[in-house]
Amino acid sequence: MTVALAAVASVGHAQQPPASAAPPAAEPAPDDAASSNPALDAELFYEILMGEINARTGEAGTGYALMLEAARRTSNPQLYQRAADMALQARAGDHALAAARAWREAQPESREANRYVLQILIALNRIGETPELLRQELAQAPVQAKPTILGIVPQMFARVSDKALAAKVVEQALVDELAKPGTASAAHIAIGRVRLAAGDKTGALASARAAQDLDPASEGPARLGMELQEEGVPEGEALVARYFARQPQATPEMQMAYARVLLGQQKYGEAKTQLESVTRAKPDLPEPWLILATLQLQDNRLDLSETSLKRFLALIEGPDINREARQRSLNQAYLLYAQIAEKRGDFAAAEGWLARIENSSELFSAQSRRASLLAKQGKMAQARALLRALPGVTDDDKRMKLMAEVQLLRDQRLFKEALEVQTELVALAPDDGELLYDQAMLAEKTGQFDTMEKLLRQIIARQPDYHHAYNALGYSLAERGLRLPEARQLITKALELAPGDPFITDSLGWVEFRMGNKAKARSLLETAFKARPDAEIAAHLGEVVWSMGERDKALGIWREGLRLNPENDSLKETLKRLGARP
Repeated sequence: MTVALAAVASVGHAQQPPASAAPPAAEPAPDDAASSNPALDAELFYEILMGEINARTGEAGTGYALMLEAARRTSNPQLYQRAADMALQARAGDHALAAARAWREAQPESREANRYVLQILIALNRIGETPELLRQELAQAPVQAKPTILGIVPQMFARVSDKALAAKVVEQALVDELAKPGTASAAHIAIGRVRLAAGDKTGALASARAAQDLDPASEGPARLGMELQEEGVPEGEALVARYFARQPQATPEMQMAYARVLLGQQKYGEAKTQLESVTRAKPDLPEPWLILATLQLQDNRLDLSETSLKRFLALIEGPDINREARQRSLNQAYLLYAQIAEKRGDFAAAEGWLARIENSSELFSAQSRRASLLAKQGKMAQARALLRALPGVTDDDKRMKLMAEVQLLRDQRLFKEALEVQTELVALAPDDGELLYDQAMLAEKTGQFDTMEKLLRQIIARQPDYHHAYNALGYSLAERGLRLPEARQLITKALELAPGDPFITDSLGWVEFRMGNKAKARSLLETAFKARPDAEIAAHLGEVVWSMGERDKALGIWREGLRLNPENDSLKETLKRLGARP
């Protein structure tokens, strides 16, 4: 009798599925369905009972058929939903769709029935049949719920195979919402996101602009602008800038989101500005302090980085912090502390911080730092042995270990040995353009310029849009004073592929200087240094300014470069060659 009661209970206690995923199977739960539904006569009770028993004993097809028949006889929505759920549990998508469609035909005004059909069709990748269903879902939704539903529309179609068709479907389904002032901006954002998922960056940008024109104060257009920026659409940055200009008191969440985008694009100065703003507005948030400490360490501001880390450690002790997340963050902080100590030459303190790291995903980083400490103490053989002995048998493990060894050798200026290890890396993944690029750069460091050029041209042939290869080859030619017109052509091509990149702009400025165009070179280098303060760019800009007779200004630029990175090879070589003492 207990099983029978559970079976009947499932009729009255089915759960409503979320709009962003295929409907989950409802689990039977206690309910008073038997007393509240007079249609549950003995025959129907038996039909439902047998349906549940068959489903639970592996006869899902029979159980589904019995439940669907009971639903049709009674027009009971819970029974239709249960039939669909049983088919879904049995991974019988077509049967689930049949049950959902039967439910919708019996109750055409039912929002739940419509939603089930919509979600099952999406799960079955039959998205061409969904526009009217999505339109009905929005038409039936309460006004206040529509922005939320529009926000999850892109998630609903995220896993479909034909992204372009999904974009067309969503555009067609949201026509009505685009015409309503209360939902137009959110509808444009939804369309923009599915367009971006389909690779239509131009269409996504148009949607983001339309949304921002309608509602400049909304976060949605700015967030879509960030996504476009991450996808290499520079116009996306203008949308973000417009938002922040209109919202000087933007939420810390928005500032953190933008900081992450800027970090991903290596725009560290701009990211630091956002993070500093967050720490002023919300000094009790731990994450910004940790990221800020990383950037300050990168700028060689060791005392500031240590202060930020202390602040972070004080905040991470809070009772509301997830234990696992807390340990991951602590491990990152300990790594930063170890790097600070290492930069100060206090290897014992660095080792002490590394010893605090628990066995986790950061263990590899900790061992790499230990290898670096050994190398700096002249124990290179032990350092390399430590890395080679790290656990790991998969190709990814081997790749990480070899990459760490290459970096260790590069840091110690053992370029010949680094090239040998890099060659091992390339053998593991010969089609990896980035590994091949690193091999070319190491070949250049060892004076094998022909090999470098051959490898870079090989990359260009394989990946014509790989801007790093054009830039590296052009810069190498410019640095050696060879084939300068060709060098300029290569670098210009790189800049076309990556507009505004400060390092490529630096290369173009350098080749212009080599060709005698000092004024143009200076303008380009000043633009590059403003966009990305960097020691190597400072070396080039300072030399151009020095050659124009402005010695004091050049010394000031070089002093800033030394502050950023006193160990930069280009800067040190420039100062030595020119006999300059900043």
